[in-house]
Amino acid sequence: MASSTAHPETHDGQHARDVARRLLDSSATLSYDPATEVDWETPLDKDFHGASPEWSTLYGTAYWREMTDAQRKELTRQEAASVASTGIWFEMILQQMVLRDIYAKDPTQPGFQWALTEIADECRHSIMFARGAQKLGAPAYRPHRIAVELGRAFKTIAFGEAAYAAILVAEEVLDVMQRDWMRDERVVPFVRTINNIHVVEESRHMKFAREETRRRLARAGRLRREIHAVVIAIASYVIVTSMVNEDVYENAGLDRKRAVREARANEHHKSLMRSSCAGLMEFLASAGLLTRPALAFYKRAHLI
Repeated sequence: MASSTAHPETHDGQHARDVARRLLDSSATLSYDPATEVDWETPLDKDFHGASPEWSTLYGTAYWREMTDAQRKELTRQEAASVASTGIWFEMILQQMVLRDIYAKDPTQPGFQWALTEIADECRHSIMFARGAQKLGAPAYRPHRIAVELGRAFKTIAFGEAAYAAILVAEEVLDVMQRDWMRDERVVPFVRTINNIHVVEESRHMKFAREETRRRLARAGRLRREIHAVVIAIASYVIVTSMVNEDVYENAGLDRKRAVREARANEHHKSLMRSSCAGLMEFLASAGLLTRPALAFYKRAHLI
């Protein structure tokens, strides 16, 4: 007869395998090939935005009101390209963390096979984002050097719930804004298609990240939980504050200094970020990851 201490672990392992099998089945049923699904051939129509204007970092500011319609559209195209470039950066971090997590594990298990499926998805997404940014007429936006080096360290040492919760934060923030963009007829059609593909396929990734975060935390002691809560919050802050490169303003033909100043003070954008992350913050709270030190970083990033 199995002991009472072994039973929860057996049940936990079976649940994880069941989740992975369902995700594999979903992936086999509903996945996209961006190379053929996205219209890469039609020239960019500059009568469209690159993202919903309400998501622009300058929307609602005095500068936004002074801008011409063409300037607003160009700014949203540059901002969308910057978000895509940040997505590539983090997807590369994600892939390395997942590969490290499954290294030397049993390849016959559904969890191992799902992890490789997720990595394959992320590779396609990164190529899709790169081509999308290029078609939007944007340069290669990259995070600040400090963020790049922090990311290098994070992908090397993060494990367990720290890795999966950080993955979840990045995916959830992107998911909320892209759900708006993909439904918005003001957004250029090929970007809407890109957003739709990403939302559909990332929904599986987010489910897996939530499940893994809960599962890893079940074995975490208080000290590890406290430390990882802060690590996740710092990673979240770096990710969110890296999404829109300050170069977008200059590349959109705006006064960089004024645009940066007004964007940083933009209460509309801060409010939008907070409301869009309500579900994410609720999950982190339920997992015991909204500690007082962690909250300071989420507030600074305007996620709560």
